[in-house]
Amino acid sequence: MTLYVAPILFVLFAWWFSTGVVLFAVRSPFAQRRIAMIAASVAAGLCLVGLYVSAGMETVHGAYLGFLSALGLWAWHELIFLTGTVTGPRRLPCPSDASGFRRFQTAFLAVRDHEVALAITVLVVAALTWNAPNQAGLWAFLVLWVMRLSAKLTVFFGAPNAISQMTPDRLTYLTSYFRTDRTTPAFPALILMAVSVLVYLITAVSSASDAHTVVGLTLTATFLALAIVEHFFLVLPISDAVLWRWAMPKRPVVAEIAPSAGGIEMLRTLQTRPRPVATCRGANHDIE
Repeated sequence: MTLYVAPILFVLFAWWFSTGVVLFAVRSPFAQRRIAMIAASVAAGLCLVGLYVSAGMETVHGAYLGFLSALGLWAWHELIFLTGTVTGPRRLPCPSDASGFRRFQTAFLAVRDHEVALAITVLVVAALTWNAPNQAGLWAFLVLWVMRLSAKLTVFFGAPNAISQMTPDRLTYLTSYFRTDRTTPAFPALILMAVSVLVYLITAVSSASDAHTVVGLTLTATFLALAIVEHFFLVLPISDAVLWRWAMPKRPVVAEIAPSAGGIEMLRTLQTRPRPVATCRGANHDIE
């Protein structure tokens, strides 16, 4: 039983704590962010070593090491993105007249460099773990990467609760590419694919004989389940920000009227600095 319960609890804590650490770092003063970036970059290098070493370990500890290494490497990517270090060549809100393919093109340019960096990292992780007996690190990183792409497609096509309090001020312009006026068939389709993979992983866990394989698959399945839950946070009127209040420094409470894809929303109170919230008027148009 420990082979199943321990990985689940481990993933829950690692997901919650690592997210909080990243959020805290990106909201720190510039000098502290720079120190955090240096430390995270060194840690990312060590995580690559951890992925290579763990891939050859046919033990439970090897599965945990591979998972942690993948998570640490992903946290570094999140840090360089949320600090605005690596995003894309376009750092402007979505043009008010953009729709169809042009809207997709401008949205892609806003995150292109980071998406390329992630794809290269996937190839590096695959190369480090190629034909190795322990694939826990690769499985974890693939889940993070694929579900991130899924989440980005979800907010692009339509997710009513996509705009989060956790978005740093420096990246507020990215929310102009989100559709918040509807949910499209893309969401259930993406969820169905993810759930299908989850069912496959659970089945694989039940039939695995090696302890390190059981743990590795359980870690991966639990992480995928959390990613699916996070997708629902994007479309349901439920905020997950409460889980990381401890990691987000309090700011002056101000009131602002935030325009949305459907028009002007009701007056709401936000714990943030006053800032313009740009939207893409073209988001009201169907994808062409």
